Amino acid sequence: MSTSTPAAWLIAGAPGAGKTTVARMLADRLEPVPALLDKDTIYASFVVATLAAAGRPFGEREGPWYDEHIKVHEYTGIADTAREIRSAGCPALLVAPFSEQIRHKDRWADYVERLGGDPVRLVWVRSDPGTLRARIVERGNDRDAQKLANFEAFTAATRPDEPPPVPHHEIDNRHGAPPLDQQVERLHAATGPVKGTT
Repeated sequence: MSTSTPAAWLIAGAPGAGKTTVARMLADRLEPVPALLDKDTIYASFVVATLAAAGRPFGEREGPWYDEHIKVHEYTGIADTAREIRSAGCPALLVAPFSEQIRHKDRWADYVERLGGDPVRLVWVRSDPGTLRARIVERGNDRDAQKLANFEAFTAATRPDEPPPVPHHEIDNRHGAPPLDQQVERLHAATGPVKGTT
């Protein structure tokens, strides 16, 4: 894709960090309005059905089996969908943890290519274990039971308070951080006068 191609925005961070809230705030400010692709919205029923068909625990969302049989298809599919949307001239805003893609420079470069190339803007939503646990408990989602039961392993895998080693914008959603709308407004102002594109 050329540099005139609409941007892909990736809203990343640990499950429960507040990615969907940030994505909606950002989408409200972008022109043209991006296609919003939330991994959980797109794949929730697929994941539940696949886990059930394979006799896996309902709350399984991490681990070698999940990565091989489910996660790879989620992340490939959402990237390919975003690429197709961008090729038609519409920006795309993707919401997912992107835990593997943002933690390794080579994997990040490969994923940017899969998305159709630059411009790709990564927005990382920062949290911390205490804030994350409180938010996960508050949202009361059945699929979070395994995360809470193995919380130390979950936070070790998702690294909610460790910035990724690839270029990104940070939104701080820990308790005591500045209001999200102010942070998103600053982010929007800092990304250039042509909204939703380069």
